[in-house]
Amino acid sequence: MRLDLVTIVVDDYDRAIRYFTEALGFELVEDSPSLTNDGRPKRWVVVRPPGAQTGILLAQADGERQAAAVGEQVAGRVGFFLRVDDFDAAHERMTAAGVEFVTAPRTEPYGRVAVFLDVSGNRWDLLGPAG
Repeated sequence: MRLDLVTIVVDDYDRAIRYFTEALGFELVEDSPSLTNDGRPKRWVVVRPPGAQTGILLAQADGERQAAAVGEQVAGRVGFFLRVDDFDAAHERMTAAGVEFVTAPRTEPYGRVAVFLDVSGNRWDLLGPAG
């Protein structure tokens, strides 16, 4: 058993794809035409970090309720955690790519951490090894 996908509701497929692939360095695994449950066209878009098994399904908001969830997937808390081997290099690369960090890097018992916002405004931890 494994966790295959998690969903992030976004306001625009292409903008989200650019953010995840260019700013975060994820791979675009799939971008295929699909249909909503009631038969309307949509896309099946999956991104994931290189070498990872679990991917993120980028789901464009469909309707007012979903649009209200954009950026509020976990009610303002950090809900996503991106672990890297070289924290400083990743932080520098992401900052240069325009990723918005809302905290300065700090060291915690579990490692180096800085909070950043994704393309939709959801909070993520960038995590790296301690010291």
